[in-house]
Amino acid sequence: MELGSVILTIGGSVGFFKFVNSGVAKLPTPESACRNAWKWRNISTSCVHSMITATWAVLCFFLHPQMAEDLIETHSVFSHVLVSFSIGYFIYDFFDMLRSQKLSQSWELLFHHIVVITCFGLAVVSCRYVGFAVVALLVEINSVFLHIRQILRMANMAASTLYRVNSMINLGTYVVFRINTLAWMTRWLVLNRDKVPLLAYTLGSVGMAIMTAMNIVLFCRLLRSDFLKSSTREAKKEKET
Repeated sequence: MELGSVILTIGGSVGFFKFVNSGVAKLPTPESACRNAWKWRNISTSCVHSMITATWAVLCFFLHPQMAEDLIETHSVFSHVLVSFSIGYFIYDFFDMLRSQKLSQSWELLFHHIVVITCFGLAVVSCRYVGFAVVALLVEINSVFLHIRQILRMANMAASTLYRVNSMINLGTYVVFRINTLAWMTRWLVLNRDKVPLLAYTLGSVGMAIMTAMNIVLFCRLLRSDFLKSSTREAKKEKET
């Protein structure tokens, strides 16, 4: 795609997610989520992005399998549009959080979005590393379940069977599509060091290091919140009986 088409796609994506957010606001909201209506809309919008991009990323490799053999130069218009579309979402979400949350509450995600927008932006403008960016978007497969988890908690359904099942799928996909994918991407970057310019290599390395650290911290939080605490509560109940 030409630069004009990229800008148009990014702008259209920003407008699309603003429309989705407005649509969510018009839908019935659980009473328990009304005290933080902005967060409910934000997570729901993020879930829509994850569902779209996760499916789209898988289709990119299914329809254009040769891209997996060359993550630097080989890509399709379909995959290029995907990365541009995702940039639009991250720009939208960046300003949505900046406008609605205190900086102390959202600085980690804001920093994450800056890194993603910079790396993806480099890919779409240079028309290189698009395949690498699509691999990164496979992480969104896990994000679907991560967002559903937050939605269920806000709807006071943390004790339901649905939440428990989602928690197990969430943890499994977290390991496969988030931790393992980032580990594979880091390995690929190291092995292809001679093919990647210094600027791109530095951006990629710093980005991978930040994402890996954030993901390990989040994994520990999820494990403690959804499994270790519940196991402790069950053990206490057994002792009481």
